[in-house]
Amino acid sequence: MLRTIAVGSCVLIQGIFVRAYANGTISVKVGDQIYTGRPVQTEAA
Repeated sequence: MLRTIAVGSCVLIQGIFVRAYANGTISVKVGDQIYTGRPVQTEAA
């Protein structure tokens, strides 16, 4: 499943969901790299 995370104040990364952590952050994989950050919330329709 694709997820989007915020890394820093203005960098967004979209990748394949890897893991959720107890502190609210998640990890996503892009190619061979794994990035961790705060999930970006989508608006409810």
